[in-house]
Amino acid sequence: MHQLRELLTGPPLPTRQLAHEKLNKIRALAAFSPDALSSIAYANQEIYLGLAAAGAAGLTYAWPIALAIAVLMASVAFSYIQTISAYPAGGGSYTVARENLGRLPGLVAASALLIDYVLTAAVSLTAGVAAIASAFPILWQVRVPLALFLLALITLANLRGMRESGSLMALPVYLFILCYIALIAIGLVRAVLEGPGSLPVAAPPPASALTLFLLLHTFASGCTALTGIEVISNGVPYFQPPQVKNARITLVVMAGLMGGLFVGSMGLTQFFAVIAAPNETILSALASRVLGHGPLYLLVQVSTLLILAVAANSSFAGFPRLASVLAQDRYLPNQFAHLGDRLVYSNGIGVLALLTAILIVAFHGDSHALIPLFAVGVFLAFTLSQAGMVKHWVRQRRSGWGLKAFVNGLGAAVTLLALGVIAFSKFLEGAWIVILLIPGLVILFQKIHSHYREISRELSLHGAPAPLKPVPRPRLVIPISGVHRGTLQAVRYARSISDQVTAVYVETDPEQTAHVRREWEAWGQGVPLVVVPSPYRSLIGPFLDYLYRADLEIHDGQLASVLLPEFVPVKWWHHLLHNHTAALLRLALLYDRRKWGTIRAIIDVPFHLRK
Repeated sequence: MHQLRELLTGPPLPTRQLAHEKLNKIRALAAFSPDALSSIAYANQEIYLGLAAAGAAGLTYAWPIALAIAVLMASVAFSYIQTISAYPAGGGSYTVARENLGRLPGLVAASALLIDYVLTAAVSLTAGVAAIASAFPILWQVRVPLALFLLALITLANLRGMRESGSLMALPVYLFILCYIALIAIGLVRAVLEGPGSLPVAAPPPASALTLFLLLHTFASGCTALTGIEVISNGVPYFQPPQVKNARITLVVMAGLMGGLFVGSMGLTQFFAVIAAPNETILSALASRVLGHGPLYLLVQVSTLLILAVAANSSFAGFPRLASVLAQDRYLPNQFAHLGDRLVYSNGIGVLALLTAILIVAFHGDSHALIPLFAVGVFLAFTLSQAGMVKHWVRQRRSGWGLKAFVNGLGAAVTLLALGVIAFSKFLEGAWIVILLIPGLVILFQKIHSHYREISRELSLHGAPAPLKPVPRPRLVIPISGVHRGTLQAVRYARSISDQVTAVYVETDPEQTAHVRREWEAWGQGVPLVVVPSPYRSLIGPFLDYLYRADLEIHDGQLASVLLPEFVPVKWWHHLLHNHTAALLRLALLYDRRKWGTIRAIIDVPFHLRK
């Protein structure tokens, strides 16, 4: 197993190499921007699907809605540029909200972001499969297995280490950027030469009236174009020095590309009156309208698939990092705080991959079905982060604090307004799930924190009682399943540390008991053997009952230490061939809550098999 793991993820890296795992701006843009850049695929699609319900009258609002979202995008991006400067150690929404607004708002922001990271990965992968299936319709029938296959590749790339995943993501990201810049440039030339299309002629007949609610609903769906914009602020420590400068430059470039590609593609779609065919995305329809169905069209679709496939990488960068911070603050299990062999947070990566796979399967690989759950978490995190930044500037009152507070306050107001629109318009479509899940996660975080706090209190040396009386020489009890080399090794060890040793055999077959008694008389080294009957063939219960009776009735409450003989197979699959009674007995003893005022030690004596 160890060799297979190294083959897949690479050999372990020494901690001193952590400094060499930082990203320059080129690799950082590739690692952190796929989700943000590729969001035009599903944001454009959702705007189109929302407005197409009202026919030509609805589709004429695509360009104004895109511009409104672009303005919102610029406001959020500018706000996060300030966050990077204020929090060079990683200014994610959780950190900013916790330090400035308090623990509870911080946990709300963390819950919202964790949910958003999982949904981002699931939506990106399913939308990527939809993009390539638009060019090759036969793939629609295998979109779930294909999405899971892409998820496995992304997970493996991230388990190999941040620098390797950043290098791997560079080609799809820059291919996508070049393809869509070329698509928009060619589209602009053709727009000048050919003139506009006619929406009244091309649009499908309206299925519903054009209402304010429909426009708000479409705006809410299109706001998914903003996902991923905060990832860079949470990943500043991943950048090469100077980290703040490099992170800010990368965020500016990313936001400029996001806005340009989003507004450009939406503008061309409306100008040419592009309408998608059944089982086709709107970006596929735009590409075929501008480029035809030749090699360039296929290249655009492949680039869309690739960047949407690696867009999950922004989640694989953000989710484990945030989980690590929460674990260090004792709101998630300690395992999330530790770096793995390849200097990445392997446990966080594994959990994210599992949750993403569950969503892909549960929603049948349909990104449109996942979108209603999508934007609530991210805009809630945006709002809390920007509100926290306002308080940060007001509290510090450094040079220019008034303008900085105004910028972040404007960002908070705008994102709060967008959050209200999203929650209202998408509540019945699935947003209610996220709205209920966020407080559930907050409660879970608090329970975990309370558990760790209680452990710290109980283990603390402050206020410790006076030194206890010396523990008497241990009394040892050895449960045996038979007489063999492993048993005899345990008996020899027990006699070396105690002169009070008792072996216990739980009888499930009286005929076998006679054989065990004869063998013990010959090999038991003078240690007394107690046979405990078990009429219902249980092993653990009768042994524990004997143990407690002996502790109370014979030894005045002094708990015996239990010595467990256990043989260790050579190969991992050999473990499947045994019943693991020693392990089950160890758990039963470990979690027993009947306390007699002293301790019961549990001692493992392994016997290593050779074959």
